[in-house]
Parts: sequence; structure tokens; C-alpha cells
Amino acid sequence: MQDTIVNKVAESGIISLDLENFYPKGEIKVFDLKHHLFMGLILKEKDFRAALQATDWEAYRDAYVAVTCSADAVIPMWAYMLVATYLQPVAKDVVFGDEKSLVNTLIIKNLGFVNGEEYLDKRVVVKGCGDVQIPESAYLEITNKLRPFAKSIMYGEPCSTVPIFKKK
Repeated sequence: MQDTIVNKVAESGIISLDLENFYPKGEIKVFDLKHHLFMGLILKEKDFRAALQATDWEAYRDAYVAVTCSADAVIPMWAYMLVATYLQPVAKDVVFGDEKSLVNTLIIKNLGFVNGEEYLDKRVVVKGCGDVQIPESAYLEITNKLRPFAKSIMYGEPCSTVPIFKKK
């Protein structure tokens, strides 16, 4: 008698969704305004404008750029707007915040392209562990996207899941 090995996971119709696929692909850079502050505390408009004009913006070409100020200083809103006018033509995307904020914002933006209707009445496993740290907000966002459509949502790996949602 010969036993055949059956891959029950493959036959289950479960769709595995890996959030790493939505992680920004490309170089990530941070533009910190603190380097352009007088005495590390004050933004002087004339000096700031001159510093921005002298900046090599090509260093940000095709990169994802987070714009922040890590110094404890009051920065006028127009300063961020001015930096964006220099970065926007060369960078892939420009986001306010640190690197973590940038990754979070870009993953959420990428998840915006997910069409929930493609998962209508499907059993979906949102992959858990991976090589890249995925922010918690991405798991919330994908759950919000899938819940109106999916038959069930699970977390983990197809062979070992945690049930999250099941249509009644």
C-alpha cells in the first residue's frame, strides 16, 4: 500500500498576503532641518534659503525622503514647504517625519492600491513573520480593506494561523 502526500494548504484555497510586498522599494533618506539652523535653534530665512540653494539635491534623486527637524526648535511651516519644492522634482516621494514615519506612510499609501473586491469570499492569510519589520498600522489597514469582502481573515502562515475574522 502506497501513501500519497497531500498538500492540504495548497488545496485549501487560502490566499497568502505578504505585507513585505508593500514595503517601499528603493533608497530611504532623511533631510534634517537641524543642519540649517543658526546656533542649532533658530531658522533665519535668508540663511536657510541660501543653504537650500547650495544643497546638492541630486543626492536625493529617486530616493524616498523623510523631512524632519531633530533639534528642539520652532520651525515655521513654510520651511517644510520650501524644502518640498526642492525635493519633489528629484525624489520618488517626500514625507514629513523620521524614517519610521516615512516607511509607515508609504506602506499605507501602497496598501491603498489593494482592491478589496479581488478578495470577495476568499480565505486570506496575512503573513506574519518576515525579514522586514512591518508597522502595526499596515496590519490594521489591510484588515480594514479586506473585512468587507473576505470570507475569512487570518494572521500567520497558511499552515499555522490565528483567526481574525470570519463572515457569518
